[in-house]
Parts: sequence; structure tokens; C-alpha cells
Amino acid sequence: MTVAPRPAGRGPAGSAAGDVLDLRTLNRTLLRRQLLLDRAALSAEQAVGHLVAMQAQAPDPPYLGLWTRLRDFALQDLSDAVLQRRVVRIALHRNTIHLVTAADCLALRPVLQPVLERAFKTAFQPRLAGADPAELAAFGRELVEREPLTFSALGKALAERWPDADPTALAQSVRQLVPLVQVPPRGVWGSSGQPAHTSAEVWLGAQLSPDAAPDDMVLRYLAAFGPASVRDAQVWCGLTRLNEVVRRQGDRLRRYRDENGVELLDLADAELAGPDADAPVRLLPEFDNILLSHQDRSRVLPEAYKSLVFTINGLIKSTVLVDGFVAGRWRIERGKKDGVKEALLLVEPFARMSKPVRAQVAAEATRLLEVAAADADTRDVRFAAPL
Repeated sequence: MTVAPRPAGRGPAGSAAGDVLDLRTLNRTLLRRQLLLDRAALSAEQAVGHLVAMQAQAPDPPYLGLWTRLRDFALQDLSDAVLQRRVVRIALHRNTIHLVTAADCLALRPVLQPVLERAFKTAFQPRLAGADPAELAAFGRELVEREPLTFSALGKALAERWPDADPTALAQSVRQLVPLVQVPPRGVWGSSGQPAHTSAEVWLGAQLSPDAAPDDMVLRYLAAFGPASVRDAQVWCGLTRLNEVVRRQGDRLRRYRDENGVELLDLADAELAGPDADAPVRLLPEFDNILLSHQDRSRVLPEAYKSLVFTINGLIKSTVLVDGFVAGRWRIERGKKDGVKEALLLVEPFARMSKPVRAQVAAEATRLLEVAAADADTRDVRFAAPL
């Protein structure tokens, strides 16, 4: 696994070690590295690789996340990459489903396996009625490699061998212990149905990397999300004890501090964006990683708005960025009246927006709606009262 190249961008050279980075510098630098200042001329596969992984427990958000980041992106581009096995959906960071390149699937799963094993031991092993984990993993692998299975079907098949165990716990244990990828049509735009799974090795025709060291992954995290603290990196991936990983990097890293005195790390040769760089309006999908990859999310999400974006049942709302910061939510509502398919993109501002800003948001929302609801006969953008 190698550090993915970061699209070049202009900005002030990094400051001396220990220099303080203000909030807007962190904001603009994060946006640049997340391809949100200027849409990048990358393929879907290249962009997924640069971003390291895109959270994807819902099938559609990665498509809209790439649309808002890339020039000339078509939904079919990502569908083709899924169908051609160039990108896959697999449990990785924080034990959640992520979209990654085939190469990163093989490289990252061993690195993040401790995250999944921790979940196995706490959530599922107590419900296995004494079933041996190694035997369960081997038999589960045999079943899904014979034919892709949904978790319901897998649990039923496993319960025939371990009738005293919870079928759901049996299937979920295999997910934690075996690298299971979700096979198409899951993850293909416009498709639906329960996900079916097989092993990454069978699906990709290759073995997992023997290297489980997180060093390169942490460097790639900084390239896409930095400057960031050790705690930020741990929140992003779910691993702990990354301080030793950071110490091993030596002069490959540069150190800063934020305005609260927290040490931030960055690649030694990485550029910072200027605090006054223009940040166009962007619409981010649900579960976008820019909101999930730092302990301190204030560089993009004001603390006062966190409860409006992060719901109590674990959902992360689609958001509107204005001047680089979350300023509202959005959602698409669909309906049908007299045989006419209707699509409405509703913007919910968190505070009053000026007329010029509303016009910019409406223009970006109109473009998004043309892509996300291309099958609709009528499309409209409306603004709700501020929340």
C-alpha cells in the first residue's frame, strides 16, 4: 500500500514546526484535500483511492459524493467500476461499510482487522453458544465462496450446524472474521435488494496483503484529511494506539497546533490552503466522510449545528456547505401525481441565507437534482424556513 498522490494545489508553504493554524486555514486545507474547492479531473476509481475510503452503508451517497468532487462525473462511471470489480464495498473503518478500490480492499482489511475483531468479541461472541470462532469463520467462508449469500441466508445455514447459537450473531461473526464484500447489484446506482456477500479473495482473485502495519494508511489519511491529530486519525479508522505509528514517521511529518493548542500532524511536504481561498457552495451526501473523520469537527461543522446533522439513531444528514462550513441540510422528496414523476430538493438552512447565497445554493441543487433524479418528469428546488 503506497501513499496516494494528492492533486496539486496552490497555497502557502507549510509553516515551521509548532506554528498555530487558524480555523479557516484548516477548513480550506481540508476542503482542498477532499476535492471540494475545485472539482478534480480524476476518474471515479482514482478519486476513491485518493479519499482512501468512502463510507457507504447506504448505496447512493458515494455516487453523490463523487459528483460533488469531480469534473464530468457520470453515475455510470462508478456503477461500471463496481460491476468490473475495480471498487468494492466491505466493512473497514469503524466497522462500517466503505467503498474502496480493489487494491485498498486487499491492503486495508488486514490493517483494520483489529477493529472488526473487537466488535466480534464484544457484540457477537457472547451469543455464539460456545461455537469455535476459527471453525465458524472457516465454514462461513466455505458457504459464501460456494455462492454469495445474504446475511439472513448465511445465518440460517450456519444455524443448522450450531442450532443453539443466535443466527444473526453467527452471520455477523463471519462478517467480522472473514473479509466479506457485497456483490452487485448492491452498490450499483438504481439497483435495490438485500446485499449478498462473498469473500474478497474470491471476488478479486487475489490474496489479502500480509502487511498489517497501519503506517502507510495513517500517511494517506493525512494526505486526504490533514493536518490532523492522532485522535482524529483514530476516530477516522477505529484503531487505537497510533501515537507509536506517528513516532516512527520521524521527519516524514510536520507538526502544527490548532487554536486550542492541540498538536496536528501533516505530511512534511504537504501544502496548506490559504484561509481566504474561495470555497464554492457544495452539497454533500449522507454519511460524507468529511464529517466523520475528525474528533474535532469544528473545522467544517460548527458545534451548534452538530445535533441537526448527527441524529440519535446514527444517521448523518446530507449537508450544504456555504463558505466552506455546514450551513444547512438537504433532501430529495419524490412523488407521483397524475402519472407525473416529481422530484423536489428541499434545502433546510440552519440560519438565514442572503439572496446571493440562496441563488448559489439553488443553482448547485438544480444541477444535483438533474443527476440524482434524472428519471423525474418535473424537478424543483425549494427552501424551508431556517431550522
